[in-house]
Amino acid sequence: MLLNDLQQYQIYLASKSPRRKELLAGMGVDFEVMTTDVEETYDPSWSPEQIVMHLSRLKLSPIDMAQYDPKTLFIACDTIVVVGGRIIGKPKDETEARKMLHALSGNTHTVYSGLTVATPQESLTDYRATEVVFDELTDEMIQYYIDTYQPYDKAGSYGVQEWIGYVGIREVRGSYYNVMGLPTRLLWEMLEDTLLRIKLSYLR
Repeated sequence: MLLNDLQQYQIYLASKSPRRKELLAGMGVDFEVMTTDVEETYDPSWSPEQIVMHLSRLKLSPIDMAQYDPKTLFIACDTIVVVGGRIIGKPKDETEARKMLHALSGNTHTVYSGLTVATPQESLTDYRATEVVFDELTDEMIQYYIDTYQPYDKAGSYGVQEWIGYVGIREVRGSYYNVMGLPTRLLWEMLEDTLLRIKLSYLR
């Protein structure tokens, strides 16, 4: 089983997100958090898929992987929200959070997550996209959510696992956990693929 094989590795999650830590732990993976500070820049002409994959790789770029044991795995993920063809990130303040939630109200938006799994020898990068349909949110609902949950660390200014998700989301098309911030099934597949590549490299 994959979990048994992973016990042979030192695994690092390059993320400050408490949701990603919670989800990775829920997958049964033993890991440590390793945060990196990078300027999240990208070419604005890129597609959302290209952007999130680039940003996930960028999070690992400050790490000198050659200094680590070959049995080390690094995981990085980045998430963006796209509504009406426009990317919205994390809100800077209450005013921006309110504008974001009004933009999502009554609309369908797409959550993209880019995921990179790397070892000192190689890396894999992929993405997942999930559509989320919000019902109309009243001004009172939006203000209550902002005041109660302070969603300033969340792309799109909301957490699907919080009150606003319970009462405001009509439908999720795709991975729910991707909307939380970590496409767990994709990560499982990428970890399996990475370990298989490593095993095959020993047979060459």
